[in-house]
Amino acid sequence: MLRIPFDQLHETLAQVLQRLGFSAGRAQTCARLFAETTCDGVYTHGVARFPRFVAMVRNGSIDVAAEPVAITRFGAVERWDGRRGPGNLNALAAMERAMALGREHGVGCVSLGNTNHWMRGGTYGWQAAAAGLIGICWTNTMPNLPPWGGVQPCIGNNPLVIAVPRASGPVVLDMAMSQFSYGALESYRQRGELLPVEGGFDAEGNLTRDPAAIEQSQRPLPTGYWKGSGLSVVLDMMGAMLSLGNATHQLPADPLREAGISQVFLTMNPAAFGAAAEAERLADEIVASVHHCRPAKEGSKVRYPGEKTLQVRAENRKLGLPVDPAVWQQILAM
Repeated sequence: MLRIPFDQLHETLAQVLQRLGFSAGRAQTCARLFAETTCDGVYTHGVARFPRFVAMVRNGSIDVAAEPVAITRFGAVERWDGRRGPGNLNALAAMERAMALGREHGVGCVSLGNTNHWMRGGTYGWQAAAAGLIGICWTNTMPNLPPWGGVQPCIGNNPLVIAVPRASGPVVLDMAMSQFSYGALESYRQRGELLPVEGGFDAEGNLTRDPAAIEQSQRPLPTGYWKGSGLSVVLDMMGAMLSLGNATHQLPADPLREAGISQVFLTMNPAAFGAAAEAERLADEIVASVHHCRPAKEGSKVRYPGEKTLQVRAENRKLGLPVDPAVWQQILAM
């Protein structure tokens, strides 16, 4: 892996985006989101995914000039149309609006239809938590996961993000509805490693830790077996119903045409009742209880969701962002 300084990577991506028709400001923001994702260690959805994003701009799936607009407002709830604009910029704006509603009403909700892949979902959880708000968001996806009991991809891996603010480090859960995302399967395969636990079925219907076999069968395992399958279905339903947008079964199964998806962004203000200090104390006590749990492996540490991100972020800022040489050459050629 190459190590590219954050600012150099950010500026290079921004230059590519401006050549594609992004305004200077939007190019800077979009590029920053890609760079921050890689900086935080989510390598499958950062710079590694940038060439696919560019391909979707070039094939017309993403409108670089489109910005989301509010369609309906009712108190703390709003419905927005993403107009097929860049998914990460649309999601950033939708969460920002949900945060404003959360500050005003104690809770806020923005549903976003007709948008595109938001890249790393955790970005918008960190966004809310950094502002002192609880953030919950999810998206549907193209059909890429068989429902429990099925062998054909009919539901999405529909990532769900829940973020809780905390002064000494937000707790951020960012999970797909498959035990391993396709990006994670690809990473394990490229490293020549087996999965740490069974992650799906092979062509003969046997559970396996072989990422290549799961990619070939297109049968990743739902998180929690039937529970993850059921959660995927209800997240898809809520996203499509609240945004009046597309459901998973209506989306193209081609990753380069995965456009018009539905998302929901929720915020809650822990300080709405004036008990911010008490809420912070409770969060710290819960984290402490997790840390005090005896680890299964001697010398290891039990971590809360998102804890490792802070460590990886600091390390990559210092040493440079890890980027595959082939991907970097591809980006430079753009």
